[in-house]
Amino acid sequence: MNWDWTYFWEGVPLVLKGLLVTFEATVLGSIVAYALGLIFALLRRSGIPIVSRVVWLIVEFIRSTPLLVQLFFLFFVFPQFGVTLSPLAAGVLGLGLHYATYTSEVYRAGIEAVPKGQWEAAVALSLPRTRTWAKIILPQAVPRVLPALGNYTISMFKETPLLLAIGVLDLAGAAFEVGSLNFRYVEPLTLAGVLFLVLSYPASLLVRFLERRFAPAK
Repeated sequence: MNWDWTYFWEGVPLVLKGLLVTFEATVLGSIVAYALGLIFALLRRSGIPIVSRVVWLIVEFIRSTPLLVQLFFLFFVFPQFGVTLSPLAAGVLGLGLHYATYTSEVYRAGIEAVPKGQWEAAVALSLPRTRTWAKIILPQAVPRVLPALGNYTISMFKETPLLLAIGVLDLAGAAFEVGSLNFRYVEPLTLAGVLFLVLSYPASLLVRFLERRFAPAK
């Protein structure tokens, strides 16, 4: 099939609209993943055996099932229980919940990397537990895990095409829609692939910079 530049440029506006949806899903999904992942990590360290065990089971179950199945469950099964979500809301929740199980492990590793002396000093000073976490532990743990969180954000960005399965017209979905107009998919899909590359690669370079910036001093 010959490359058609005219058709390529005609499809750019719709593909860029899909890119905005991809950005929206990625940003909102990342916020959910970061916040919920931290909650999971804290609950697992709560010292309450039943809570820690239940959270561990939830995390392992979600990590062991495909993201696509989880998206289908949120969008098609939840309405059976009276909870109806829009395609984008289901996509954001699915991405955020799925990646929260991974970010929780990242947070856990960052927390465990905080020297034990910091905990002992907080106990010796009789600091409240909430203040110990908010003022001492988390400010040291979070910067250590920023590169890993960035990597998961990039992975989430590249997995947004799965949202097409529940009707979200993201970057890949918009490319398919443009291609279906004249059954020419080479140009729009190539554009989508180039946009994924152009955005993902600089993001990966930023993550590498953060890894060097926040690397523990030797």
